[in-house]
Amino acid sequence: MENKRCDLKMKELQEIARETRKDIIKMINIAGSGHPGGSLSCVEIVVALYFRVMHHNPKAPRGATSWTDRDRFVLSKGHSVPTVYSVLSRMGFFPRDWLWKLRKIGSGLDGHPCMIKTPGIEASTGSLGQGLSIANGMALAGKMDKKDYRVYVLLGDGEIEEGQIWEASMTTSRYGLDNLCAILDHNRLQIDDSIKNIKNPYPLAEKWQSFGWEVVEVDGHNFDELLKAFEYSKQVKGKPTMIIANTIKGKGVSFMENQLAWHGKSPTTEQCELAIKEIDQP
Repeated sequence: MENKRCDLKMKELQEIARETRKDIIKMINIAGSGHPGGSLSCVEIVVALYFRVMHHNPKAPRGATSWTDRDRFVLSKGHSVPTVYSVLSRMGFFPRDWLWKLRKIGSGLDGHPCMIKTPGIEASTGSLGQGLSIANGMALAGKMDKKDYRVYVLLGDGEIEEGQIWEASMTTSRYGLDNLCAILDHNRLQIDDSIKNIKNPYPLAEKWQSFGWEVVEVDGHNFDELLKAFEYSKQVKGKPTMIIANTIKGKGVSFMENQLAWHGKSPTTEQCELAIKEIDQP
């Protein structure tokens, strides 16, 4: 089966990230609703996974005729799905013009991931806290079936306030799922306030280590650090890996960066134009 993982250079990855951010802004503006802040913060993570790390094939996504040895990606923080849609469209999972029908009735792109509607989506998510449990099932199945595929799951830092995350993390460790790598989008903000002021989850690294995970901390907007962390995770044996990716909510648009208001709000047409102009600046 043909593998669609690419070996792009850093400058090429950075350009894809730039174009992905523009897609996110345009999609949410046209839709009139969505979550730009957390979508923008995880761009480099998702681009790195699909363009350099994961083995996958747009011609054989999840389904009856799927490539069963493909790597799996679960977006647990489902509200950030515009990022994934942009990347999937660039990989050829579905036509680019689908992007401009985000959240429209009858379109293939819902406001949260739907594996029934959208090619390339491995799990339907949206109710926060469930993605790690889903990923555990995929990883455990891989172990039982003696498959070599890997499972990647992206969590939000506000999301880890959900108790199910910690139950699931014990399961990942208990079964030694070293074929599972979780990434925490640590942008420090959730819908109402900073994560520290809602349910203080710190210290992050120590918590995950105490639950039996290997932990790596990186700059979540630095492709070199991300790629090294993903490669390191493949070498870890007997336990899962958590990559804490330190990011900026609303990254790339100055008036959105670190602003709670942009957790779930659509930019106006004027704001959209300003944001795209800024993203285009070298």
